Amino acid sequence: MEQPLLKGESCDKEDDWRSCDHVSKTASGRVPLYPTETEEVSLEEIRSASIFSESVYPLFIHHALVSSPEADHTINQLISSQPSYNRDKQSHPSNEFGRQILDEVEIRHLLIDHVGHHFCWGGYPAKKWKIISIEDCNVYVGTLETFIEERKAIKAREPYFGGKIDGKEEGVELGLWELDLRSEFPPLFMPHKETRTKIPHSELLERCSDCEGRGEIACPMCCDQQQPGYHKPNQMSQCFACHGRGLIAHQDGSDSICKKCSGIGKLPCATCGSRGLVKCQACDGQGSFLMFSTAVTRWRTLSTRKVAASSGAASVPDEVFHKARGVQLHNTQAYQCTPAFFADSVQLNKFSSEVIADRSSIPPSARVICERHIISVVPVTRVTMADHNRSFSFYVIGYNKEVYITNYPSKLCWGLCCCLEWMKP
Repeated sequence: MEQPLLKGESCDKEDDWRSCDHVSKTASGRVPLYPTETEEVSLEEIRSASIFSESVYPLFIHHALVSSPEADHTINQLISSQPSYNRDKQSHPSNEFGRQILDEVEIRHLLIDHVGHHFCWGGYPAKKWKIISIEDCNVYVGTLETFIEERKAIKAREPYFGGKIDGKEEGVELGLWELDLRSEFPPLFMPHKETRTKIPHSELLERCSDCEGRGEIACPMCCDQQQPGYHKPNQMSQCFACHGRGLIAHQDGSDSICKKCSGIGKLPCATCGSRGLVKCQACDGQGSFLMFSTAVTRWRTLSTRKVAASSGAASVPDEVFHKARGVQLHNTQAYQCTPAFFADSVQLNKFSSEVIADRSSIPPSARVICERHIISVVPVTRVTMADHNRSFSFYVIGYNKEVYITNYPSKLCWGLCCCLEWMKP
């Protein structure tokens, strides 16, 4: 059985284990003049910060604006040891960090509950088959979250309805990273936020090319034969009711004046009223556009995730471990995180370095605001059940004790239906 990445050391009290060499939790900044590691900075402090020179935002935002994900269990919150059932002799001791010990009764109850959420699964194997082995598997999960701000400028326009123009005459157009967007700044590590801001002093007038600045264009119905840019007023079309006669014939041989055309025999253009011109839809009849630059700002979190699992848990998808609840061994936050250092585990140091090395690439138009690096251990128990010459295995994962199984032997639907998965809370 594989050796754990972290040696099995424990501390007597909660306060003690938090200060152990192999457990670290910091939110370090780059400048000591700013708040210390134990202080949190509110969003209001960023928004009210004074003007700064080298960075768009003050350096102390690298401290925690929102609390980092906390471990749901401490080292002392372990399930008490129960008699083992053919447990591997090389299994880790019950007091190992992040380890939970499950007895046969609880394991069987968890499996029965899981099977009960699948309508087409039979309950006999879960209730009657014998548990022949319980194996503890250490799984380590590493994440690196990079919170970035990306800015790009796009050209925009809108019909000009009059008013003052904020152009170069009012001042120099500000650059993208000269814009003060502290009022829009989101909490750190928010998955995504986008905002659009008009860049000051970027406005200018431009004549509408569709109507050549007139605000009107030739009617497409009655002037479609005219040359571009020209129109002909008073164009009439034949009355469809009287066919141009101006009179309506009746069966008794009499005629009456056509009510549609009032006896003229022709109708004005229904689109322009025979003016020959209609309002330009592009500029809304104004003849010109107000052109300006807009800064599109996106804040988002790029994530790098890795899993270090023993061979006993290698068949479980990584995403299952990322969703599971475990214990944090390392949690640090800085402008640019460096690999964690564990005094008693070379392999964990290597694992942390691999996570850092796989850092997501940063777009050229973006800047890094802050990073957060977390190493967690997720307890995993691999259980094997057998009946005569048949057997199957499943996993109990995390402190939320989720069951993961793919080869349950009594699937009456042969895996062809959803088995009421939507009913699972």
